[in-house]
Amino acid sequence: VQLQASGGGLVQAGGSLRLSCAASGGTFSLYNMGWFRQAPGKERVLVARISRSGRRTDYVDSVKGRFTISRDNANNMVYLQMNSLKPEDTGVYTCAANPLYESRWYESDFGSRGQGTLVTVSS
Repeated sequence: VQLQASGGGLVQAGGSLRLSCAASGGTFSLYNMGWFRQAPGKERVLVARISRSGRRTDYVDSVKGRFTISRDNANNMVYLQMNSLKPEDTGVYTCAANPLYESRWYESDFGSRGQGTLVTVSS
């Protein structure tokens, strides 16, 4: 499956952004979806994931209560609503598709990843 993320930009601390990821070329509903963030000079982190049906979601502690991941299987889309943004949320956000929910998100040759979209949060 091919993935294309969009929606990044420059926002002030406390603001909001909604990222979108469009999937094509595969059966979207067979994949669990996730969003990675890679901050400057740091390793990428899986900040949110959502199961195939959308009934299960998980978040890294630093974004709990502020970010919401959702999906629209009818339109092959996954979203990341980001509220109360902080400067430490700055980074390149990439969406990913994984046939497994619990494992192998960090294996670069497993599943699919799209091009990232840059989010910059100013203080």
